[in-house]
Amino acid sequence: MMISIHAAYMHVALLLERTGPLSLLLFRLWVALAFWRAGVVKLNDPGGTAYLFNYEYHVPLLSPDLAAQLGTGIELVFPWLLALGLMGRMSAAFLFVYNIVAVISYPDLWPHGFWVGLWGNDFIDHKAWGLMLLALTLYGPGKLSLDAVIARWLSPRISACR
Repeated sequence: MMISIHAAYMHVALLLERTGPLSLLLFRLWVALAFWRAGVVKLNDPGGTAYLFNYEYHVPLLSPDLAAQLGTGIELVFPWLLALGLMGRMSAAFLFVYNIVAVISYPDLWPHGFWVGLWGNDFIDHKAWGLMLLALTLYGPGKLSLDAVIARWLSPRISACR
């Protein structure tokens, strides 16, 4: 009986393991869409974006106008890289740090204090995005990415050159 339970468990585990690339793709698309939408909002309302960066957001080390322009550009370019899985680890790592800066820069996301809200319900979306971006940074964009296609294409060509 233990052997059949183990065999069934291993079968289910193998099936679940095969869904890994799909889950990484869904992580990439989910986070990319969230950041892309934020970038489009910033692009469509430059006056509102300038106001937010001058009076609401407190981005460290950057002037508000530069932060507004950089934030808009980042949110319009990096989601595409992430969604396509192009330079996947770098894109995920960059957006992971960007997400942290966004949370730190906007205290209204953590009304109960940063450390209290860290374990509570404050900035819940940013926590989920951060975890997904961390997983993508650690595991890469997966087999369903342009990085994987490029690697499969380059591998035989690099081997032939040796």
